[in-house]
Amino acid sequence: MSQKIDGGITANAQLRPVAPAKTTPAGDSPARPVEAADSLRLTGEATNLQALQRELSNAPAIDTARVQAVREALENGSYRINPEAIAQRMLDLDQQLLG
Repeated sequence: MSQKIDGGITANAQLRPVAPAKTTPAGDSPARPVEAADSLRLTGEATNLQALQRELSNAPAIDTARVQAVREALENGSYRINPEAIAQRMLDLDQQLLG
């Protein structure tokens, strides 16, 4: 019998609990569950990234003062576009992404 794995369980599927095997090697004491203690130690870089993530999650998504300044510059005609700077930043980003 085969069943497609799609993240859901069909209505006719039945779940059966599976008991852990109780086998003992010859001459040993009966098998006991092993208690595992998971631990995690973060590197300094991971800790810094977590702190940065907390800071960014509290910061506003939009700098309204900057948006207003650009809006005013566009309206009064003083906003200037520097195509060389834009091209250089695009190349820098490409280099960072491709390595």
